[in-house]
Amino acid sequence: MNQVVVSQTPDYFYNAFRGYFAGILSWENLDQLWATLKQQANDQWYVYAVGEESPQRPASKEELLQFIDAIDALLRKEHEEDYCGIVYVDNRDHPQFIKIFDPNNLGVVCGYSDNPPLPGWVLSTIRPEPLQDMHPLPGNRKRWWARLWQS
Repeated sequence: MNQVVVSQTPDYFYNAFRGYFAGILSWENLDQLWATLKQQANDQWYVYAVGEESPQRPASKEELLQFIDAIDALLRKEHEEDYCGIVYVDNRDHPQFIKIFDPNNLGVVCGYSDNPPLPGWVLSTIRPEPLQDMHPLPGNRKRWWARLWQS
């Protein structure tokens, strides 16, 4: 059962962020992850664009579903590969933390790197603490993020 952690230290988020994650390698596996998340969707998920202010409240179920549809469309349009490989989840059956890497800022996502890129977006049942990327969020991503929440 997903639970929002009300009282937490910044280390709680950062430790979870650095924890074990499984890669979603195929588009079919991504479809399965989204279906699982949609089935388990509630008002306990935080949606965070790395480089923007970290959210202070969880997204509503409707906002979460809107983000899933929008990010799925963006990933399929801009990650021009026949595999996914840029989404990572802590638990495929009962996800509580998902990292989504920006197709336009991959660097060395898997494998070893002294400075691995941060994900572009984080979905978490834990309130996110700020993650600062060395590269500022590109204007097109800022505009995409802003348009997503306009309604």
